[in-house]
Amino acid sequence: MEIERWERSEEISDAEKKVIQETWSRIYANCEDVGVSILIRFFVNFPSAKQYFSQFKHMEDPLEMERSLQLRKHARRVMGAINTVVENLNDSEKVSSVLALVGKAHALKHKVEPIYFKKLTGVMLEVFAEEYANDFTPEAHGAWTKMKTLIYTHVTAAYKEVGWAQ
Repeated sequence: MEIERWERSEEISDAEKKVIQETWSRIYANCEDVGVSILIRFFVNFPSAKQYFSQFKHMEDPLEMERSLQLRKHARRVMGAINTVVENLNDSEKVSSVLALVGKAHALKHKVEPIYFKKLTGVMLEVFAEEYANDFTPEAHGAWTKMKTLIYTHVTAAYKEVGWAQ
């Protein structure tokens, strides 16, 4: 599969970084539950994504997914990676490094198609906007849209770097 060129990663302004970090502090206070909500919606909306998870690929019921310890563990890992990126928004090398590790692991070890990162980050924004509607102002949505693009472009750059050809 050819790596799809999404959007160019736009520079995130200092004001937008602050908005991302402020909204994230409230979201991350419930990191496991929010992460689980994101993954359940992701798997319900894109059931083909479950093929990469032997522990819960046959689960259809969202309640069963919610109770899955493996899904909860993965939700914590996803939210932890996002937390590292958010905490280091002012250190572009650290952000690149973290997302390169995520991309390379998913390309080489897990063989996940990169389009799933675009889908996952879209679901992530949907869940944030719904569960944190008061915090997710148009300004926050715009800043997080840039963050979503930043995540996707860095992860897919890592796929390219390792010569992804699936």
